[in-house]
Amino acid sequence: MSEPAAVVEMDAVGKRFAATAPPAVDGVTARIRPGCVTGLVGPDGAGKTTLIRLIAGLMRPTDGRIRVAGRDSVREAAAIQARIGYMPQRFGLYQDLTVLENLKLYADLRGLVGVERRDTFARLLAFTRLEPFAARLAGRLSGGMKQKLGLACALLQRPQLLLLDEPSVGVDPISRRELWSMVQDLVSGDMAVIWSTAYLDEAERCDTVLLLNNGQLLFDGPPQDLTRQVEGRTVQVQGLTGRRRPALKQALRLPGVIDGVVQGRNLRLVLAAGTAMPAPGAIDAGASARVVTVPPRFEDAFMDALGGGPGGDSRLADKEHAIANDGAEVIRAEGLTRRFGDFTAADRITFAIRRGEIFGLLGPNGAGKSTTFKMLCGLLPPSEGQGSVAGHDLRTAAAKARARIGYMAQTFSLYGDLSVAQNLAFFAGAYGLSGKRRRERVSLMVETFDLTPHLGASAKDLPLGFKQRLSLACATMHEPEVLFLDEPTSGVDPVTRREFWSHINGLVEKGVTILVTTHFMEEAEYCDRIALIYRGQTIATGAPDALKAQVAGPDASDPTLEDAFIALVEASDTAREAA
Repeated sequence: MSEPAAVVEMDAVGKRFAATAPPAVDGVTARIRPGCVTGLVGPDGAGKTTLIRLIAGLMRPTDGRIRVAGRDSVREAAAIQARIGYMPQRFGLYQDLTVLENLKLYADLRGLVGVERRDTFARLLAFTRLEPFAARLAGRLSGGMKQKLGLACALLQRPQLLLLDEPSVGVDPISRRELWSMVQDLVSGDMAVIWSTAYLDEAERCDTVLLLNNGQLLFDGPPQDLTRQVEGRTVQVQGLTGRRRPALKQALRLPGVIDGVVQGRNLRLVLAAGTAMPAPGAIDAGASARVVTVPPRFEDAFMDALGGGPGGDSRLADKEHAIANDGAEVIRAEGLTRRFGDFTAADRITFAIRRGEIFGLLGPNGAGKSTTFKMLCGLLPPSEGQGSVAGHDLRTAAAKARARIGYMAQTFSLYGDLSVAQNLAFFAGAYGLSGKRRRERVSLMVETFDLTPHLGASAKDLPLGFKQRLSLACATMHEPEVLFLDEPTSGVDPVTRREFWSHINGLVEKGVTILVTTHFMEEAEYCDRIALIYRGQTIATGAPDALKAQVAGPDASDPTLEDAFIALVEASDTAREAA
């Protein structure tokens, strides 16, 4: 039986935005087949979004040729756009319109009328489970609901090709699984899906994967074929008795260790080809530690294909002054509650964080994490309860508490119309730095986060990874004692996530206290303790391994933190229904 014709044909496709600039896409040749989900992965700036826009006919290639459903992307762009569904990286709907009004607007643009229009609305609202929220403003939807609405608008006319540019950025694990399930249900017959993603567990589920780096195609094939390339080269350091963060830093300095992450009390390492398994003593792992080979993951192979990770050293942490780790309680929340009218966003949240600890707040979109964050930062007064940071009561000394805090917001919150250099100068002044000290700190941030090529660029025009770097630079400008990080790596690639966590780990070793929220369960493993918040309440607290142990059983002998997250949320729902 002959293979079905490709929906997308790319032949030596290249794109330059300036004659002297390096190509954003460089000689890509690939075929996208119907009935398949094709994952598009690569580090920030690899060319993923540019390639999607070229396929959609929104840009013209500088070199090569693209055909979509047999039509040329340059000469027949309008015909292509009538046959595709496109969900851009940024939320492209209208925040001040309701769910139904957004659907009506996009239906008008597609020329969808009459009975077909009414039936399509009913089908899509049921499919995305948005029917109860049809009258809600899009701007008031949770992150997961916004993405479902974006998907619904892209599906108003059943497309031959569905282009999804990082649809799950900022979305919790439960909503991500729901989105994935929806898309899998769609793929059949002549429809093809291209799914660009920073979540490599999603890429692992795709039928085939395109891996880009610097605009070039490094791999094209089933994800398991790439994973097999690191077979026998992924190991875990188990039974670690010392501190995990210094041990990881030591491990990443060993010859032949090209990548490494924390997994609860263990370390996971990727070795270069031909490298012998490291001895536990080489990383001061303790007398009871052992190193064992473990099955590879797609993320291990991804990092290997890119030449390895950024290492475990932090230029930022190396320059910071150490804070004596006296075990003092630095952050305290006691019954923190916040109501907005009749809605309780955070309900009696209670926890304490000691100096030099990483404490994670996890939970689905809309659970109350960011509300809790803002109360502890002194940005939002609690309706009830109290909180303190660095010994300052947030009710009576919020300004003094804020002076000891570095805060990186969930959404890019710097000044988009100011240049990178101007943002750095502004925040240095806002934190009271002047003279030699100010020059030294700004210079350190530029060097640490590789901002020199972007100093004259407007902050709003930076690639996502550099926006996050600039945000972290501004948040740490004044050497804060406490760092609040609200989804600091949302949407960035695994390489940049590792870079961020090398800085975070290094700062903690200097005595800085970290409160972090994240939807990446892999990076939540770095936390010393976690509070899982759902429906505004704390439903579980403990170390990552302790939370995993709570849900372990015959059907899940070795659960991941994502498995634990979902199981604990589902158990809370079950208990709520039974009450």
